[in-house]
Amino acid sequence: MSELFKPWQLGSLALPNRIMIAPMCEYSAQDGSASDWHMIHLGHLALSGSGIMVTEATAVSPEGRISPKDLGLYSDDNEAALARVLKAIRFYSPIKVGVQLAHAGRKASTKVPWEGGAQIAPNAPEGWQTEAPSALPFADGENPPTALDAKGLERVKGDFVKAAKRAAKLGFDGIELHAAHGYLLHEFLSPISNVRTDNYGGSLENRMRFPLEVYDAVRAAFPADKPVWVRVSASDWVDGGWDVEGTVAFAKELKKRGCPVIHVSSGGLTPRQQIKIGPGYQVEFSERVKRDAGIETIAVGLITEPQQAEEIVASGKADAVALARAMLYDPRWPWHAAAKLNAHVSAPNQYLRSQPSSYPNLFKVAT
Repeated sequence: MSELFKPWQLGSLALPNRIMIAPMCEYSAQDGSASDWHMIHLGHLALSGSGIMVTEATAVSPEGRISPKDLGLYSDDNEAALARVLKAIRFYSPIKVGVQLAHAGRKASTKVPWEGGAQIAPNAPEGWQTEAPSALPFADGENPPTALDAKGLERVKGDFVKAAKRAAKLGFDGIELHAAHGYLLHEFLSPISNVRTDNYGGSLENRMRFPLEVYDAVRAAFPADKPVWVRVSASDWVDGGWDVEGTVAFAKELKKRGCPVIHVSSGGLTPRQQIKIGPGYQVEFSERVKRDAGIETIAVGLITEPQQAEEIVASGKADAVALARAMLYDPRWPWHAAAKLNAHVSAPNQYLRSQPSSYPNLFKVAT
């Protein structure tokens, strides 16, 4: 039997297979509210046969958005717009849906990627003042962020809690906290972006303090029978930055708090990063965290082929895989993987006629 298509328990959440649709920013929201694009995009991927889909980085405050077009969960309008999308998904698909709660920190207030992605100045239309652990800009020449003071830290933590409560009200199946890719929680972890001299900077223990406080607060605000997990960057890919040893220590602390799994990515904190990109280039980080922290992991990053994903899970390098660009290129990737691995996958009644005669037992009917 295929290991990739064996059922998996993501904490208390029962999943039919070990394929996750990773968060992918769409830069198509209006004042943080999901648009018709999200209905089409997420609805389309919900029919893929994956076990779980996680929304794009969903900002917990307006200033926590990467761009003015980012998805958010900080207002009643945001909540209502997401409710519309989730209602359609639940009616037509059995897929589980998680929300990735995020704050962009010093990487906020930027143009969308297809407009260049440059920082928007605070006094420019659609721009705002960014905030971070320390007043250090992401790139040379950018407007520096405001260093969060004690009051600011409590406000940000409170924003995560309010967003978690909205996620609970909407019935999301789980929450992924975004502590990767150079955004706020990752900025606290890395000594490159955190040069504070208070209890939230300096030692590894201090740099982990705020992300762990946010995890504790979100965990307490979300239903106890639903999982809260964390996405991390296991390496900054630059000397003197956040590394896999720190990630293991962070994962151990999260495990103590009941975190069921770590979603292991890398990079994003500094333009100076030197990433050695290749097929499955981040899998070794997942394997290391799983082994040394004794916690389940999700591997992500240039995982594109069914046999590749199968080997990652079967060899114990990760407990599940997350796909992003590969899923955009082939939104039926799980169908094709199941066919190649002699497994089964869920499909809606409306699509059953597409079952190939060469794989007569490929589909399970969605309920």
